[in-house]
Amino acid sequence: MGEGMKKRTDWDDWLPHPGAPASREFDWRRVGLPHPDSPAGRYFDWWSVGLPHPQSPAGWKRHHPKQKGKGEKPADTFVITKMDSNIEGLKLSEVARKAAYELKAKCPTVEFTSGRRDKEEQARAMAANVVMNRKWIQETYTDSKARDAAQKWVDNHPEAKSVDEIAAGLKQVLDGLSNGELGTLSKHLSGDAFDVQPVTKQATKIKRTIRSLPGLTKFLEEEGGLERWHVQF
Repeated sequence: MGEGMKKRTDWDDWLPHPGAPASREFDWRRVGLPHPDSPAGRYFDWWSVGLPHPQSPAGWKRHHPKQKGKGEKPADTFVITKMDSNIEGLKLSEVARKAAYELKAKCPTVEFTSGRRDKEEQARAMAANVVMNRKWIQETYTDSKARDAAQKWVDNHPEAKSVDEIAAGLKQVLDGLSNGELGTLSKHLSGDAFDVQPVTKQATKIKRTIRSLPGLTKFLEEEGGLERWHVQF
């Protein structure tokens, strides 16, 4: 039996292992899944269907909670059992939404302060920080065309001092950017991020829980010199 066929049984008894030759010809659409090697497969939330990501270490050996081996972690088994109007109001992507529910379940005192934002809301959120620090955009966001355009507007308009004035100018900047460019500025615009109210009570537990959330790509405790708990997926 070849290596590819061996890995097939390790993956699942009804799916070919992504590393096996059979996976390249298997009709993944027949089981409602994107091909593991396709762009959609790389960004697909495999945990939502009970499977580890094909390219993750766990993907090389199918995990079953009842068959957990030494040193292995079981698959994410968190299930949303009751809707929370506050979390639903954040309008998050599915990965971020599920993570918010899990965080709330494990840390009931946590308060969410921001979720998905449209361009107007994003401009106002940025403006509220810019009034305190004119270089906040440059110091907070990663290098990108969108960040530079927003910071340039602030630099070129020193007369704009109020939140309303700055927000209006930044909204014009955001309106001139493509969706792809906006995506490089803030994950709030796609619903892949939420902010949590910083606290001192149970802070260690909350931070530890945040860092353990499935799909987490970034957790910031400070943005541009200001205390902000930003959770990103």
